[in-house]
Amino acid sequence: MTKHLTGTREDWLAARLELLKAEKEHTRRSDELAQRRQTLPWVRIDKKYRFETDEGSASLADLFRGRSQLLVYHFMFGPDYAVGGCATCSTIADGFNGFAAHLMHHDVMLMAISRAQLARIQAYKRRMGWTFPWVSSFGTDFNADFSVSFTEQQQRTGGIEYNYRREPPAKAERALEGRETGQWRGGSESGAEEGPVAQNAAMVGTDAATYVRERPGMSAFVLEDGVVYHTYSTYARGLDGLWGMYQWLDRAPLGRNETGMWWRRHDEYDNR
Repeated sequence: MTKHLTGTREDWLAARLELLKAEKEHTRRSDELAQRRQTLPWVRIDKKYRFETDEGSASLADLFRGRSQLLVYHFMFGPDYAVGGCATCSTIADGFNGFAAHLMHHDVMLMAISRAQLARIQAYKRRMGWTFPWVSSFGTDFNADFSVSFTEQQQRTGGIEYNYRREPPAKAERALEGRETGQWRGGSESGAEEGPVAQNAAMVGTDAATYVRERPGMSAFVLEDGVVYHTYSTYARGLDGLWGMYQWLDRAPLGRNETGMWWRRHDEYDNR
């Protein structure tokens, strides 16, 4: 027999209507937050970044490709990742192909940016069957300037500022030792062989310390009168809404129902 609460259809409907009130309030609150994002002050970008794209070298303004808005996913794929891009970022990016096509027809360009060399990005895209734009920021300050790439010195001295907070040296040391867990979503500390960070590191073919020098995030930009402005960035659990599978799991009977990293790249699951 199930240990979960059971009841009649009438019991379910009464509880569902109460939940509906909370869901509607959540939707209204979400709409308010979206409006507040749009009222943030714009920050002019004067640094001359250059990116490597399928079409050649490009400026940040070029990445808009005729649109006035650019949404960037900071995909964790460092130049020292031996196997490929982050498996966790890959589950998020699995939804991009469909979204990108619609956004391009609504004056919004969606693309991923990583520090890995372009040839490695292109090879990984082919493996994963993705077509959304993905460019390389290798050799630029772009990732560092938007707080998604860090150095070993920053790890050791506590100089990492991620998700608008400075990480204490102790946390950096745990990452260097391969003991930092939770993939920036919370979680308890465990052995290196058990933690999501260590698992992700193994899946990209590097150690945990090297793996976490890259971080996930998204940033928004606008192009007006030839000038690029930064308008918004979010990191860590701020990316939950972009992670399509979790929106489904949050509506499943058992919810996320996870104690560790269970996901894989979509071509790494057993055929079951």
